[in-house]
Amino acid sequence: MWQTQEDSEASRRTDAPARPGLVVVWSGQAPVLAAFAIDGDGVVLGRDLVSQLAPLAALGPGGPGDDRISRQHARVRAAGGAVVVSDLGSRNGTYVAGRRLDGDAWVHPPAVIRAGRTLAVLVADVRPFLGARVELAGDTVIGPTLAEAWRRIERAARTGDNLLLTGESGTGKELAARAYHAATGAPGELVAVNCAAIPAGVAERLLFGTRRGAYSGADHDADGYLVAADRGTIFLDEIGELEPLVQAKLLRALEAHEVLPLGAARPRKIQLRVVAATLRDLRDEVGERRFRADLYHRIGRPEVHLAPLRERLEDIASLVARAAARAAPDLTVQPSLIEACLLRPWPGNARELLGEIRRAALAARDAGAGELRAEDLEPTAGLAIAIRGAGSPAPAQPATAHAACPAPLPDRDTIARALAAERGNVVRTARALGLHRNQLRRFLARQPDLAIRGAEPA
Repeated sequence: MWQTQEDSEASRRTDAPARPGLVVVWSGQAPVLAAFAIDGDGVVLGRDLVSQLAPLAALGPGGPGDDRISRQHARVRAAGGAVVVSDLGSRNGTYVAGRRLDGDAWVHPPAVIRAGRTLAVLVADVRPFLGARVELAGDTVIGPTLAEAWRRIERAARTGDNLLLTGESGTGKELAARAYHAATGAPGELVAVNCAAIPAGVAERLLFGTRRGAYSGADHDADGYLVAADRGTIFLDEIGELEPLVQAKLLRALEAHEVLPLGAARPRKIQLRVVAATLRDLRDEVGERRFRADLYHRIGRPEVHLAPLRERLEDIASLVARAAARAAPDLTVQPSLIEACLLRPWPGNARELLGEIRRAALAARDAGAGELRAEDLEPTAGLAIAIRGAGSPAPAQPATAHAACPAPLPDRDTIARALAAERGNVVRTARALGLHRNQLRRFLARQPDLAIRGAEPA
């Protein structure tokens, strides 16, 4: 189902070297997806390139066509281990990570480049994007990175009866479970269970069911979630939160294809598929004896990891356009909003992005605005949240505040984008990420390739 053109499949062969490139994600008033390898003299962002772009019509109003881009606006070329972005005397300037170029900029992927009303993302390896496209599956926007995960999910549905989904909160694990269930063609239901929300001592009753008189107050028979999913699929979200005794009984049910409700004398046969999901590394949990090794070996393969939004920037423009169109169809999405969203790490992933865009669109509509701009986003939307310790949750802080205790470091790509946005200024970058400046300096000392030429002093 999720196929790209043949040249894209061939380009993904692992025996070929990575090819840096540009992925254009927005032009004019519409999301687009077009990839260009940075070969030879590089890629020129300008009217000729924009004329090749086709709109993703299903994902937003308007269309591509940039009236503010020059004929030859900017050049992006490879130079050693870095990429050089040069403005070619454009009328409106060229922007890298939200800042106007003053001369050339030496950058490392990922980096966001704006020329006129056109936005492109610099990627370390353009091969997965060549010939790829963005598609819709219900309410889900599926770009090339997510499409690869979806292909693996559909393969698992055809070849086995279980799947483990891993990834951060908000990456769409329940949507992935529904895709798995649909691909199985099973006649039964998909039953979704949030294991983290089940009160202590209740999981056994809810999963396996009860018989009348099994405990005080059990005045009738009740089927559990496993029986409800018979001939279908059960989705066990946050499976690592289950109590050890419940884990043991779950393994018995899956191995024997039968459940024994509380208070019952005879088991009941079931036939179902299992999709488990977790934020945790279950292998580490097994090593720490917090998760049963035998249950892990039953449900832990195949494993499909769902990438966080910051690792699939190509989806952001389409997600924003679709969310804005649903909330306030008459608003025109401006490139400044897309650029701002591309530059933020979105720790809550697509869930956070869609919620923030909906709030911003409704507020702009109610204010009588005709456009949705970067300034319509809340100042802290999409920014990392500094964790202040193991006590009670810390109140929300503006982006200028940083934690009194060292916060966990974001991933390297997030730091690179923030550093580029602040033109290498360590103090401002640390403030934007919610880190202490010395914490960031120690990290950068171990990552000398993140230094940005022409950076402002720290």
